[in-house]
Amino acid sequence: MKRRLLALCFVFIVALAAAGLLYRELRRPYRGYSGNLVIEIEPGTRTSEVALSLVSRGVLAHRVPFLILHALDLLRRRSVKAGEYVFDRPLTPLEVHRKLVQGDVYLRTVVIPEGSDRFDIARILDQQLGLDPELFLRITEQPSPIRDLDPQAPTLEGYLFPDTYRFPRGASAATVTLAMLARFRRVLSLRLPPDLQQSPARLHEAVTLASLVEKETPAADERPLIAGVFARRLRVRMPLQCDPTVVYAARLSHESGGPFQGRLRPPLQPAGPITHSELALASPYNTYRNAGLPPGPICSPGESSIRAALDPAPGQALYFVSNNHGGHVFASTLAEHQRNVARYRRELALLGDREQVAGDRSGVEPARDAPSGTVSAEPAGKGSAGGQPPDSAVENPVEPATRPNPTRPKGHERRARQKKHHRSHQNQE
Repeated sequence: MKRRLLALCFVFIVALAAAGLLYRELRRPYRGYSGNLVIEIEPGTRTSEVALSLVSRGVLAHRVPFLILHALDLLRRRSVKAGEYVFDRPLTPLEVHRKLVQGDVYLRTVVIPEGSDRFDIARILDQQLGLDPELFLRITEQPSPIRDLDPQAPTLEGYLFPDTYRFPRGASAATVTLAMLARFRRVLSLRLPPDLQQSPARLHEAVTLASLVEKETPAADERPLIAGVFARRLRVRMPLQCDPTVVYAARLSHESGGPFQGRLRPPLQPAGPITHSELALASPYNTYRNAGLPPGPICSPGESSIRAALDPAPGQALYFVSNNHGGHVFASTLAEHQRNVARYRRELALLGDREQVAGDRSGVEPARDAPSGTVSAEPAGKGSAGGQPPDSAVENPVEPATRPNPTRPKGHERRARQKKHHRSHQNQE
């Protein structure tokens, strides 16, 4: 009897000591790494493998306390969540376990610039989150999530609001798409005129026009002026002849592997320069061949461009040409516009000569032939029924224009690249 009692006392003491050690281990912070540590737990990873990884990477000193916590949590039907986790300070096993069970994953900052189209967004999400671009394009090709706002929308293009988001790596394409659509709805309800939600046709026209304005100029103060030019052209039934619509039409054609079909493939490489065959492309988005606005937006416009489309600046201007300094010069007559074009060409030639001299002195090639796909649209002018100026896109064989892009460089690089862009934009109706 005494032996049995002594044995029970011994077991009790051992258990008490073990419990004390476990309690101490569970509450003792540990850090066996330096700097910030990122650990990714793949879906389906066993908890024992997770514990081994945490020990080997220096997050935990021992795996037993973590496994005991996991066993206790099974009774509560809680388990470790897959995802990407960041560790940047000493943590106790309790804190580590809680972090993984609650799914406190690392959120990556994803910036969607104003003027990005669905192809640009797919590429950004692929690079930042590892999201399948083809799946994203398939999901955003279906306009059903915004049918209540815009029954005419051919896709979700234009309604994926450009902003800064935070997503975990591995977020689904549906989750990202819904978050961007929710941001658009929030901006629409809180920052834009309330009656816009009640008029689907007006919203469709505003977002479509705003997308053209967004692609044409990076300058916020110019957007109402550009919108005014387009609004007057629409009013007098002049073709918009907007180069970014041609770029978008060509992009749709390229991604579908043929003429415009509305079927998209993920972009693998940045698009090249505009060609004359693209200017003649039989697409409803080509505003050289089709009067009026395109069937839908060609990119995601920011709030500033949407406001400009809703309230275009008054005036008489029907044309605009680059001023070689990141802005534009506007004209109300063809004769005035042609004088502006001539001035633009003289300044551009002078700028090219100066850069050539600077390049000769430094031994560095001027930036004139920088790769396409890295500059924004620098529209050289809009045409009229009065005829075409010399060196227009129609008269010259193959002097391509640079494609627009949400990234808008400034200074001499931008002005140097305008030389390639100019001729395909000096069109007249």
